[in-house]
Amino acid sequence: MHPVSLRKIAKVYHLDAVTVPALAEVSLDIRPGVFTVLSGPSGSGKTTLLNLIGCIDRPDEGEVIVADQAVQSMSDDALSDFRARHIGFVFQTFNLLPVLTAFENIEYPLVLAKMPAAARKKRVLELLDAVGLAERGDSRPGQLSGGQRQRVAIARALATAPKLVLADEPTANLDSQTGAAIIALMRKLQREHDASFVFSSHDPQVRAEADDVIFIRDGRIAGVEQRTAATQERAAS
Repeated sequence: MHPVSLRKIAKVYHLDAVTVPALAEVSLDIRPGVFTVLSGPSGSGKTTLLNLIGCIDRPDEGEVIVADQAVQSMSDDALSDFRARHIGFVFQTFNLLPVLTAFENIEYPLVLAKMPAAARKKRVLELLDAVGLAERGDSRPGQLSGGQRQRVAIARALATAPKLVLADEPTANLDSQTGAAIIALMRKLQREHDASFVFSSHDPQVRAEADDVIFIRDGRIAGVEQRTAATQERAAS
């Protein structure tokens, strides 16, 4: 079973009197348990595609299947519940709640999921340790560096153990060294959690780590590269 399947997707945005086609005739399967990058120039449609996969937006035409569910016809409430149970998100602007500590930001989706307090604490402490922030659980986002905030965001995305994690330009606001460390961390966690990670990015560091690269241009799939382990090692070197 593919974690994501798209069939003949089209999406158009209407800005005042102007019609802007974002995606056209996009059909795609995301392989399970791999690190997939949606690659393309700005305006190519990769963020729109990520938003459709993440059930944040709906297509104008076509079918979106996530976790074996056709999601485009779900109600807004049903979609919200579906996202909470099946999808983790990592944003380029981190999207952490500034009044909450790192611990509380990671805990928040578990509170929404009604996980018992003792189980929540155990899960959050495990995730803080996994992202190298075991000693910073009491720190608020304003007391953390950009890389540390992105680590908290990654831990939050994994809190409910989703099998699908989406990231929109996760290294865009980080320097190259910090960005490389974040990508290596996500790669490690993706393998450990056997999750499917799907990124939108034009960062060559991100592309070099991918199992699959989906090239997008002018709202269409321009090509798909599925890499062997040897090819991936050459790309990263």
